[in-house]
Amino acid sequence: MNLVELAIRIRKLRRRQDITLASLARQSGLTQSTMSKIENFRITPSLPALGNIAQALGTTLSELLKDLDQSPQTTVLRKNERREVTRDNSPWRYYLLSDENTSRQVDPFMVEIPPGLQRAEPHAHEGYEFMLLLEGTLEYQYGDRVINLEEGDSVYADGTVSHNLINHSESTVRLLVVYCYAGGVEGEGLA
Repeated sequence: MNLVELAIRIRKLRRRQDITLASLARQSGLTQSTMSKIENFRITPSLPALGNIAQALGTTLSELLKDLDQSPQTTVLRKNERREVTRDNSPWRYYLLSDENTSRQVDPFMVEIPPGLQRAEPHAHEGYEFMLLLEGTLEYQYGDRVINLEEGDSVYADGTVSHNLINHSESTVRLLVVYCYAGGVEGEGLA
């Protein structure tokens, strides 16, 4: 199942109906924090939770999940077709590098980190991630380690270890990030 598209679909339906995140969470029997993590594809909701979300959005579970398992053998996404994806009100810019309707076990993104920005706190998630620094330099905090990355450097890491990226430079940093779900597409979320 395409977990990114599911999260985007839930957010679009909620916004289209002008329902707040807090209200949808309350109507679905979830916490606002959990609902936010679902919409930002950090966790995969259980089937009962999805049913409650669908009901709160005035749709059916089958409609909410419709075509999320369809997977063409190959897709091409042109540079001008990339979509920016919003995550956790992050100042970072995420661009999905694959067709949103493609069922996959990995999710590739182009990430842009403006000068001087980092997450407020390091975090962890299930699955693995691969990063390739395309432009600039970054400080990569991984557990107790601090690793300085330069253009062309790559990282493959276990996402369950707390981590963070810090752009100390005066220019925007660009990197390719591929999130790999633990055990296939059933993994919990993305960095």
